[in-house]
Amino acid sequence: MPALHRRALIAAALACSLLPAAHAAEPIKIGLVTALSGQSALAGEAITRGLTLAIDEVNAKGGLLGGRKLELVRRDDEGSPPKGVMAARELIYKEKVTVLFGGLDTPVSVAIVQMANQEKVPFMGPWAAGTPITKNNGNPNFAFRVSAVDEIVDRAMLTYAQKNFKSAKPGMILVNNPWGESNERGLTAALNAKGLKAAGVEKFEANDVDVVPQLTRLKAAGADTLFLVGNVGPSAQVVKSLDRMGWKVPVVSHWGPAGGRFTELAGPNAKNVHFVQTYSFFGKQSPVGEKVVASLKAKYPAIKDVGDITPAVGVANAYDALHLAAQAITKAGSTDGDAVRQGFYKIDRYEGLIKTYVKPFSPEVHDAITEHDYVWAQFIGDEILPVGLVK
Repeated sequence: MPALHRRALIAAALACSLLPAAHAAEPIKIGLVTALSGQSALAGEAITRGLTLAIDEVNAKGGLLGGRKLELVRRDDEGSPPKGVMAARELIYKEKVTVLFGGLDTPVSVAIVQMANQEKVPFMGPWAAGTPITKNNGNPNFAFRVSAVDEIVDRAMLTYAQKNFKSAKPGMILVNNPWGESNERGLTAALNAKGLKAAGVEKFEANDVDVVPQLTRLKAAGADTLFLVGNVGPSAQVVKSLDRMGWKVPVVSHWGPAGGRFTELAGPNAKNVHFVQTYSFFGKQSPVGEKVVASLKAKYPAIKDVGDITPAVGVANAYDALHLAAQAITKAGSTDGDAVRQGFYKIDRYEGLIKTYVKPFSPEVHDAITEHDYVWAQFIGDEILPVGLVK
């Protein structure tokens, strides 16, 4: 065999032998579309920290699929569905992410899920609670979630109001968008199931700075509790409007106020709002919780104690969701979107931060958090503490 030919064969064989190593080194990209600026930026950063912590743990153990490391790629949706769709499109088509994590706002997530189903890219929600995100009529359905779910939270809000405030005639004050609509349906169903009717249902726009007229109508209708659904800014305006009216009525809220600068925007009566959470770092922690707190302090020097881990749900939901997504990729044995989707159904058990997940997903159930996994909280100063726990 001529020397030149022999050298060519050797070079070709060497190149082929290097292909698996090159492929193994290729990172598996995890996408995140969330609010990274504006009033809810704190929540977007909490989601980022939860994802980053879990990614560090996966990578420290050698990565996935034979040594491929995970890499987080983020985009800011600014709370806007059109911007969220543009960001998701870039992450899917250009960055070729294996799993796309959604962020805070239900309208943004609902819009992104349509694209995820179309492009067969698994979507994981670590925050937005709108029921239609996972119950989206997709067949197959690529949307999964480790977060609160409106229809379950709504039942919990009613139970909490009845138990703690003897509520018999609650009124609803809801943001006028798909998230508010999702909760109006859920709260109405929860009330109907107990033979109750709302005193009234009032809506407000996300940029409203005064909701006194809506609240005045609810007061006149005899509302004995307010069910509040809105993110940081508008929820703060509800509290300030109540202050202007001098109406001291119990406020039972979805978790929107936890997402940012609520105490700064709402003023001293922010502490009177009781809201749902999926996790709290206060109190005795599980071994996983202790590990996460220690890792957060080591990685982020600004975190001195558990009160600095805020909002806790962003960190906790994202942390567990990433580890579950990693298991799904492992079960799939590839980064193929449909294989990863089916990989979620094959997860047997994961000892997470929020709870121990046992077969958390099935073709019929795409939400891993149930009504048994919620805690109630309020602001004490700038800290989110479980109700009744004052430092």
